[in-house]
Amino acid sequence: MPKFLAIYTGTASATEKAQAEGRIDKAAGMKAWGEWMETHAASVVDSGGPLGRTKKISPDGIADITNTAAAYIIVEAESHQAAAEMFRGHAHFTKFPGEGVEVMPILDMPEM
Repeated sequence: MPKFLAIYTGTASATEKAQAEGRIDKAAGMKAWGEWMETHAASVVDSGGPLGRTKKISPDGIADITNTAAAYIIVEAESHQAAAEMFRGHAHFTKFPGEGVEVMPILDMPEM
């Protein structure tokens, strides 16, 4: 079955908006996240986790950078659309100040 990497994203402005709207509820969020994990347990390949600060390595050297990646998870699904559908209404952006979830297929390595 195809595998997909899902990146939970977030920004300072998304956090400020969620706080202003009063939709940050840690207890309800953790409960909802746990329920999501139980519902999709058969599809979760790697439960992932939160991501820390980013370093970018390039021909110019190593630099600290900022991006929107907040956490990751790897899931299996029949299609890209099916993988994306798993995250509709996710607690990451309904109970927590997350901005969204980006889902992309994990492709096979090309033959050498």
